[in-house]
Amino acid sequence: MAARAYWQGQIRLALVSIPVEIYAATKSGAQIAFHQIHEPSGKRIRYEKVVPGLGEVKAEDIVKGYEYEKGNYVLLEPDEIEAVKLESKKTLELTQFVDAADIDVLYYERPYYVVPADDLAEEAFIVLREALRRTKKVGLGQLAMRGREYIVSLKPCGRGMVLETLRYADEVNRAQGYFRDIDDSEPDPELLELAETLIEKKSKPFKADAFHDRYVDALERLIEKKKKAKGRKIIEEVDDAPIRKGSNVIDLMAALKKSVDGGGGAKKATARSAPKTPAKKTSTRKRA
Repeated sequence: MAARAYWQGQIRLALVSIPVEIYAATKSGAQIAFHQIHEPSGKRIRYEKVVPGLGEVKAEDIVKGYEYEKGNYVLLEPDEIEAVKLESKKTLELTQFVDAADIDVLYYERPYYVVPADDLAEEAFIVLREALRRTKKVGLGQLAMRGREYIVSLKPCGRGMVLETLRYADEVNRAQGYFRDIDDSEPDPELLELAETLIEKKSKPFKADAFHDRYVDALERLIEKKKKAKGRKIIEEVDDAPIRKGSNVIDLMAALKKSVDGGGGAKKATARSAPKTPAKKTSTRKRA
């Protein structure tokens, strides 16, 4: 069965309009689904939609409502919501172009494939794609999909293009609140060189299919064991020792040297640097 378009409309660049279709570029991976079970009876727990004093209600009697004050709602029908006039529901207007590096990775949310809607749109689609490729720019605009308006970026991808929804500024927590207590002193040059050597040693091209969800595999094994255990509790042994904080730590210099030399089986622990010549610090954080 052919994939269903997630959105249909047009990309507009000044006076040029390009009919396009957008398709989901990702899908959910393998997961282990759990249900809530009433242990004494072994039966699955169900949830019912009820109104206090009336009991369970039918799905067709449920509408959307906005609470403008405690206990008072404005009720909205689906066709009233659908009729809200917003140009971006059918048109993605490219209003700005930026370098890809200008967009922080924190703002990217979800990717979609963009293809021309028909043969007539293909020429203009290809022109826009190649113009973005040659200028090494990313197009920005706003697009309304599934009940909300998104900031989106548009960039070339093979023969087509990829649209990515972006988060708004108020949806991203500022990093300073989390990073302000980290020292900003320069690291020891020898430690830094060892770390760079280790990174170079482990560098290779990214291949997504080289990774898989090992947690799902472990859960499947646990479920098989549990089926055979007839209710007996199964706790698998954990190999990793707990991370220790404080003074009981390994020497960072020794750990890096051993890692560079191929000692991948080194004991895991919190790493701290060996004594070194103090560098100038601007942080005022107290150390333990």
